[in-house]
Amino acid sequence: MIRKAKKADADIINELFKQAINYFRLQKIDQWQHGYPDLIDILDDIDNGCGYVQLSDDKIIGYSAIVLDGDPNYKKIYDGQWLNDESYGAIHRIVIDESCKGQGLASNFFAYAKDLCIKNEIYNLRVDTHKDNHSMQHLIMKNGFTKCGIIYVEDGTPRYAYQNVFTDMKK
Repeated sequence: MIRKAKKADADIINELFKQAINYFRLQKIDQWQHGYPDLIDILDDIDNGCGYVQLSDDKIIGYSAIVLDGDPNYKKIYDGQWLNDESYGAIHRIVIDESCKGQGLASNFFAYAKDLCIKNEIYNLRVDTHKDNHSMQHLIMKNGFTKCGIIYVEDGTPRYAYQNVFTDMKK
């Protein structure tokens, strides 16, 4: 089950991020190694209504931010182009408890984000990831996305950018 995150969930979510940060460090992936994301980012997501937790037996086992009003980092794309210029949702900061990895649970966030977009008559979903995060790249492609190019996030680092168009869902 996926539900909106609450402020009371923030410390547990932060622990999930600490697990992921440590995993990336051990894998020598320079993603999330410089103070982002942190508790403030989580609380901002919750305050903005875009933080979501995944539950198993009432235990938080995953987190993601899903926004429906675009992303300023996606305004410019390099070495490619977006599939269209229509409105889109974006999914960010997917994290799964390390004890639950390998069960396909992260795909639940993509399905949830797609449903949320369609309910709001948005037929595009975008996502980005670090060039060395091969497991996320595989997950993104497995969930129907097309690699579109490179975007740069706020700290100036490049990310591979992807888009999924739900043309079969338009009315």
